[in-house]
Amino acid sequence: MGEDVGNHGSRAAVVVLVPFPAQGHVTPMVQLAVALCRHGFRAVVALPESVHRSLPGGGAGAGEVVFRCLPDGLNEGGAANFSAIDRAMEETMPPSFEALLRTHNVAFVVSDMLASWAIAAADRCSVPVAGFWTGMLATYDLICSAPELIRRRLISSSGVGSSTSSISEVLPRLTTEDLPWLVGDLNSQMARFAFWQRAINRWAPLRWLIANTFSGDAGAAAATLRVFRVAPLEPAAAGGGASSFWEEDSSCLRWLDAHPPASVVYVSFGSWVPPIGGDLIAELAQGLESAGRPFLWVMPDAWRSGLPLGFLERWSSSTSSLGKVVKWAPQLAVLRHGAVGCFLSHCGWNSTMEAIRCRTPLLCYPLAGDQFVNSRYIVEAWKIGVRLESMRRGALEEGLSEVMGPAGDGLRRRLAGMSEEIFGEDGQEVTAKELMSFVEELSTAVDTTGEEHLHPQLCSL
Repeated sequence: MGEDVGNHGSRAAVVVLVPFPAQGHVTPMVQLAVALCRHGFRAVVALPESVHRSLPGGGAGAGEVVFRCLPDGLNEGGAANFSAIDRAMEETMPPSFEALLRTHNVAFVVSDMLASWAIAAADRCSVPVAGFWTGMLATYDLICSAPELIRRRLISSSGVGSSTSSISEVLPRLTTEDLPWLVGDLNSQMARFAFWQRAINRWAPLRWLIANTFSGDAGAAAATLRVFRVAPLEPAAAGGGASSFWEEDSSCLRWLDAHPPASVVYVSFGSWVPPIGGDLIAELAQGLESAGRPFLWVMPDAWRSGLPLGFLERWSSSTSSLGKVVKWAPQLAVLRHGAVGCFLSHCGWNSTMEAIRCRTPLLCYPLAGDQFVNSRYIVEAWKIGVRLESMRRGALEEGLSEVMGPAGDGLRRRLAGMSEEIFGEDGQEVTAKELMSFVEELSTAVDTTGEEHLHPQLCSL
């Protein structure tokens, strides 16, 4: 069940952080928790029990951060089925979470905006809440515009559009096809839209929003919110693989050592659900082989149906020089490796930020959620990547040539400038100031509610 909250210094203020149960949400939340510990708080990350069981060592290695389990009734690693996760958050997890808040001297809660159930639960317990948005504020703005899109008849009251319509004419040009809830069949889309509508209603009382984005993200967010852009949160803050659901295969780094600079295609579609169907997996596998470029492909066991016969046997061996397939990889170390010249990605926000940090150009194949908006910015606004419209062999080879050949020089130049702006000394200073502002504002706010113990040590990140 994790370490008891009371075991860490009785005088420090307790912050309970609640991530949405997906890898791309847990990782930045743990990074934020470690950053808050460095400011003198006791940070407690409340995880679904199924997710906690998946963490190597139960999250050991995340420094001062304490992990607490919330029973969720799901199998280890959570559930790939969105409705099962939603039921667990709405029905199973709130009682134990409220008990945690009521039995410990919790100063405030930081809730992932997708885990809106925790916002409602904290409100019932009269504990102040700050929201945590793990992606671009541009996506947050798009989701919050749903009532306006309904009014303009661009989508129906159930969130579905009858045809593709333009939402924004300024770069990047967003359409109704980029809406985060349009995933799966019609019933799935309607269920996801209902999820977002419920979340939007729960966000209304929030005063603070911590955003895992950089100062140049022009998203407006709500006028009533005090927004703190705290990216980049340091990857080292997560204690290496402390927040990873799977064991990282570091043998791929040694494999990369044997390849020339900027020659390898790194392929990863994240961790949320099986990314593409069996037919597309087969097309991608055949395309990678025929392209003739060395590739490193991250593919968990559950995603391997559809691979051509003998593919794994050819490319799982450590002696294969053209290709290597691993279940999970230390992604930041891979992207930093000089041999990697292209990142074929779903454009999840964490992957996007890591690609910018490591100056690795992107070949974009968005699949769900905020990935469509991220891809639009990568390709149209920032011009640091290329959109892959199809997994067909010719399209893949053309996309790889555009990114890795002479035509990709402009991508790499723009990446270098963007990386320096966000991750250089000036960017780090902005992040430190934003996090400090959040700490100071919360200190004042909680003091006014009668919590006399909240005076965290003020120190830089």
